[in-house]
Amino acid sequence: MISLLMNILWVVLFGFTGALAWFLAAILMVISIVGIPWARAAFNMGLFVLWPFGQVAVDRRLLTGQEDMGTSPLGFLGNVLWFLFAGWWLALYHLVAGLLWCVTIIGIPFGFQHFKFAGLALAPIGKAIVPVESLGMPRY
Repeated sequence: MISLLMNILWVVLFGFTGALAWFLAAILMVISIVGIPWARAAFNMGLFVLWPFGQVAVDRRLLTGQEDMGTSPLGFLGNVLWFLFAGWWLALYHLVAGLLWCVTIIGIPFGFQHFKFAGLALAPIGKAIVPVESLGMPRY
């Protein structure tokens, strides 16, 4: 119930516009054709930014127990290219937004979400977004 309330507040205060930014990045990547391999990661991050409470990003290799293209050395190379062209400025944006949210006590949970997204913005390829219950973690 708390995560539902937090997600509703998140969508109203930031989530909708933040998700639109990630979706726009995914669309631009598809249009460029060269960025198609990164578009899926950007779209998944957009969905995560839209509804973050009660979900967590985990390495797909740890989740499935097997390696795929996103968790292989090609995925590492993809994350390096992502970092150079998109990741660092998205991470900086989420870091600044997180610091601004943490200025007020009521905004601290939202600031922590931004810090989580800042880390994910650096290397989103090879990650899966799953509900926290599926990992045996308590929902917050």
